Amino acid sequence: MAVISEKIYAEVILPLLSGGYTYLVPSGLAADVMPGCCVTVPLGKSKVYTGVVRSVGTDPPPSGNLREIIAVQGDVPPVNETRLKLWEWVADYYMCSVGEVMRAALPSAFKPSGWSGEEVTGKEYRTPTETHLTLGLAARDEEALNEAFENLSKRARSQYEGLLLLVRLLGEDDPFGRSVPRRLADIPYGVLHQLQSKGYVARREVKAGPAAVASEFAGLPQLSPAQETALHGIREHFRERDVVLLHGVTGSGKTEIYIRLIAEQLSAGKDVLYLLPEIAMTAQLVARIRKFFGDRVVPYHSSYTRTRKTAAYMRAAASPGGTLIVGVRSSVFLPGGNVGLVIVDEEHDPSYKNHESAPRYNARDTAVVLAGMAGAKTLLGSATPALETYVNAQTGKYGYVTLTERYGGAVMPRVVVSDTIMASKRGERKSHFNKLLLDSMAQALHDGRQVMLFQNRRGFSPYVECGECGWTASCPNCNVTLTYHKSGRNLRCHYCGHSTALPARCPACNLPSVEPRGFGTEKIEVELEPFFPQARIERLDRDTATSATRFERIISDFERGVTDILVGTQMITKGFDFEGVSVVGVLNADNLLAYPDFRASERAFQLLTQVAGRAGRRQTEGLVVIQTSQPRHPVIAQAAAGDYAAMARGQLAERREFFYPPYCRIVGIRLRHRDAQVVRQAAATLAQRLRMIFGKRVCGPQPPPVDRIRGEFIENILLKVERDSPFSKAKKLLAAEITALRSGEGFRQVVVTCDVDPI
Repeated sequence: MAVISEKIYAEVILPLLSGGYTYLVPSGLAADVMPGCCVTVPLGKSKVYTGVVRSVGTDPPPSGNLREIIAVQGDVPPVNETRLKLWEWVADYYMCSVGEVMRAALPSAFKPSGWSGEEVTGKEYRTPTETHLTLGLAARDEEALNEAFENLSKRARSQYEGLLLLVRLLGEDDPFGRSVPRRLADIPYGVLHQLQSKGYVARREVKAGPAAVASEFAGLPQLSPAQETALHGIREHFRERDVVLLHGVTGSGKTEIYIRLIAEQLSAGKDVLYLLPEIAMTAQLVARIRKFFGDRVVPYHSSYTRTRKTAAYMRAAASPGGTLIVGVRSSVFLPGGNVGLVIVDEEHDPSYKNHESAPRYNARDTAVVLAGMAGAKTLLGSATPALETYVNAQTGKYGYVTLTERYGGAVMPRVVVSDTIMASKRGERKSHFNKLLLDSMAQALHDGRQVMLFQNRRGFSPYVECGECGWTASCPNCNVTLTYHKSGRNLRCHYCGHSTALPARCPACNLPSVEPRGFGTEKIEVELEPFFPQARIERLDRDTATSATRFERIISDFERGVTDILVGTQMITKGFDFEGVSVVGVLNADNLLAYPDFRASERAFQLLTQVAGRAGRRQTEGLVVIQTSQPRHPVIAQAAAGDYAAMARGQLAERREFFYPPYCRIVGIRLRHRDAQVVRQAAATLAQRLRMIFGKRVCGPQPPPVDRIRGEFIENILLKVERDSPFSKAKKLLAAEITALRSGEGFRQVVVTCDVDPI
């Protein structure tokens, strides 16, 4: 009697807003379809997608008429069990679909889609190949090879030398049956062609494998007594806790401690994930740590091309252990299979939070969860820890290690607060610079030192205004003024990208009185030139650093002393180690304090402390000049004194009183629609429904400071949840109310997004 084989079903994650889909596994693919593998599947009438198998089983799904998996993408490495669990956690915690997590986690080369199976198959990822050389049939054994050499030595000396080189590369003791990459054989193309035509050499295409890595490390950095103490403390805490916070002042040498811990893990055959907040930091750090770990280092960040991202992913997936992945927040999704340590440097930085599109994850928190799933340890490092992290350390949830002195005998910089109002009254302010700052810069340049200037706005001027009637240029798509960029003589919106020419006359009164107001980094760069005509000035912001190459060039020039003055936005504040900097200027500290957010004071302290830390990182004492019209503001005073504890006490007291994190959890709810009235009504309706469940924990609705972006009006609602309440239940109730709102008449086109733990 014939045996009827059981049908096999696979749940497949597709890179879409909806959840997983179930497909029938054809009998011919049953051996290849397993959890984590990439498959090609049909969806809808004619669309074909690439997805990841979530699970495989024999239990039939409720719906009966299932479609079959078309093919398995054999060259794409499967997503391991730990990463699949991480995807599930991210989707659940950050209120999105696992398909949206997949879309963010996998390189685009692994996710082809199209209108037919053949079209998608043509786009499928194929492991790159490289040409290898081997001995041909006319030199298949020792006797034939000797005869080949004898023939060539008489008539073709260059071919003789080419064949001899190949044999040496293959191994003179036994060159038969082996191959060597063509790139290693320095044989001219014409010579190689002749050797092939005579049958002495053959080519073959071989799939490129992971690069070989050295087993030994170069000399590791020597640690100071303070660093040794901190390293010992971290190891001790790791015996009892999975997460440790290293709270070290700027320039204290946290990186040297990281390098020691990384070396221990790599030597044990473990992978290490090293997260950084900025692309520019990645370039400088990779160059530094490659001196110790060579080809074990795999860099990864968003400015990489599709090819480089895919290559980095493949290297991480192919690692047998002992690989160091260095990158920005998206690196948390790379597939290292044997993670022993996760390091999150500058863990306080808001760049770790993705707030643009789902999944709106925080890479720091996701990294902690990943390490827990993988049985690894997590080290968080910062000179100005996030208050949530600091509280976790103070309450014993995390281990806590401090490092209070700078590395190599360097002293902390002297910080001076310069009152812009008093400087103006005394006639000591020229352009946007107080006399104190200009004099300090002149002295530094005279001494052959370098200067960094921080201004938290890019462009030439934040807005232009008519001096006669007060007209200002605004974006037609967003409720925001247009920023003037002098280099292109145009006005740009930094939200939607709209651009227009600077009008010669005011559109309202037709007078030639339109003038730039305020100042950004571009204007600072221009206005520095008359004061320091001999200085080499460079600017680092999103307008100049448009690619990874330009990032690296700007940083490299400043590091090598090619540039004298570096003007920049927040990019220049984060973790750089520039030996020649002796003066740092903060041009307008006031705009850091004026932001309508409960984290504004904490962020202002962090930014001021971080940018100040770029000064005097060797034996020469640095000088930091903070220009402000509020010299007695508590945060300014605390940053000038380097008093993190005082800042933390003050801010935590306020947050406890007004019920903000870390004393609660929050979910930001954003509603968008092109009709202002519709979005206001939807927000009011949703807020009313939520108040029936959560009461006073619901704040809003209210419009954000910029309440229209890309033609859509915006309303915000904030939901606060007690720390001891079941957060997952609150999110499910919230999701149900959003679904109910959008299923009703009038609000189906309203876009509602949730941002868990917004920053």
